[in-house]
Order: sequence, then C-alpha cells, then structure tokens
Amino acid sequence: MSNTELTFLSLHSDHLNPPRFGLLSPIRQWLDGVEIHDRKLAHFICKAIPAQCPFERDINLFGRKVAHIPPMCKINPLYDQLVGLRFRSLCYLVDECGETL
Repeated sequence: MSNTELTFLSLHSDHLNPPRFGLLSPIRQWLDGVEIHDRKLAHFICKAIPAQCPFERDINLFGRKVAHIPPMCKINPLYDQLVGLRFRSLCYLVDECGETL
C-alpha cells in the first residue's frame, strides 16, 4: 500500500475506529513496551489507572433510574494500552512479588 493510499484511508476512516497509525502511534508503542520491574511503580500504575470507568453512572430520581451515563473510557484513543499496562502491573505484583489481590 502506498503512502497516498494510507493517507487517504486515515483521512476517511471511521472516527470511532481510529487507524492504528498516526500521531498517537509512538505513544501507543511506548505504552505497550513499558516493562514493570518495580513494586512501587506497579502499585502506582494500579492506583492511577482505574479498573472500571469512573464516569459510568446511573442517575436515580425518587428511587427510579431516569438516566444512564455510558462508560466514556472507550473514547480514549489510548484506552487499550492503558488497560494493558495496568494488567501487566497486576501480573507483576502477583507473579513476581507474590501479592494476592
């Protein structure tokens, strides 16, 4: 595929499924390449990256659900990399440090 075709595809791709190349590609690669070798860093990452979307909410009025705010995390273009980093941190804590979570 030529550069012109890649540019065309990137300009006309669906905004909900962004291409895997582009401006954020170096950050994605860096996040995917981060290796965890320190217990304090692993704990910090697990605390900094939430296990579930903190924005998802049910709005109740007089005991009845009147609205639902869906999880917004999937909109984040680095969501998969951050979840992977948190998972690697959890695996390090369990496998290497012997912690139970």
